[in-house]
Amino acid sequence: MAHAIPPPETDACAERSRETGPAELPDELHDDERIEIRETSIDAAAHGQRLDRLLVALAPEFSRTWLQQLVEQGAVQLDGQPARQPSRKLKAGQRLRLELRPTPQSQAFRPEAIALSVVYEDEHLLVIDKPAGLVVHPAAGHWSGTLLNALLAHHQGASALPRAGIVHRLDKDTSGLLVVGKTLEAVTALTRAIAARNVHREYLALVHGEIRQPQALATIDAPIARDPRSRVRMAVVAGGRPARTDVALVAVRAGCSAVRCTLHTGRTHQIRVHLAFRGFPLVADSLYGGHEALGLRRQALHAWRLCLDHPVLARPLAFEAPAPDDFAQAWHSVAGGPRNGPLTGLQ
Repeated sequence: MAHAIPPPETDACAERSRETGPAELPDELHDDERIEIRETSIDAAAHGQRLDRLLVALAPEFSRTWLQQLVEQGAVQLDGQPARQPSRKLKAGQRLRLELRPTPQSQAFRPEAIALSVVYEDEHLLVIDKPAGLVVHPAAGHWSGTLLNALLAHHQGASALPRAGIVHRLDKDTSGLLVVGKTLEAVTALTRAIAARNVHREYLALVHGEIRQPQALATIDAPIARDPRSRVRMAVVAGGRPARTDVALVAVRAGCSAVRCTLHTGRTHQIRVHLAFRGFPLVADSLYGGHEALGLRRQALHAWRLCLDHPVLARPLAFEAPAPDDFAQAWHSVAGGPRNGPLTGLQ
């Protein structure tokens, strides 16, 4: 269970982790009340016209691509029967019925009943232990089921905040600690603290390869930008945004190494890119050259420690999140220690 820890020389308050469910969703957000029906009869002028072309005229506020998807989903009927081919030719006298369902994008900023593992919460901020597999912010392919959707259901003030209070992100398959603002004052202060590098974020990672010269990896200071050869990857690119990661070796065994990484900047995929750039891709990180090993099927990265000053009360806060079982077992395989005990090398 993740927990708050008192930083050195401080009496920072800590709350026990808990599983918390969101508030009940208001009735107006149920899907069956978000569907609009439009109907028309095919006249002589539309005879022989493609179905999708007529739909664009009937619902011009929607893209042709989305209307074609509605056809394929069975949301369009001709004479009471589903018409599943967007290219189908129409006939005069046919009766057309269109169910205008909301696009995934339009539903992205909706409250959803997703339980959160809350490490700490007060009226200003929230610290969450994010599980691997949870997307932080809606994007293509993930328009629902995200942390943002969960936050909108967790507290009413989230809907009035930029990105529901999210001030930094973890990749979908990265587990661990993430801080969220609950008020505009807190969001602004947290954003500034992160930009000023006053928020300490430490990660655990398992990499392919045995690191025999740890001093050569102690600081990786290399600019990061979108990979010019692949839009889904980031890369070390001259002229990219400055990025610095500190790396401390914990253990080496059986072709893998366990390391602790401290972020000084927060670029997309930063730790993954930096370690792969130095020839040590994360275990199971296929995007950057890793492969499944040590029983892991997702990238071997866990955000285990978070330290910051409270954005409103100014008192120091520190939190640690124990690794989930899959990562913990893999870590023990490299760093040793009892299988059911604390992770080795984190003192």
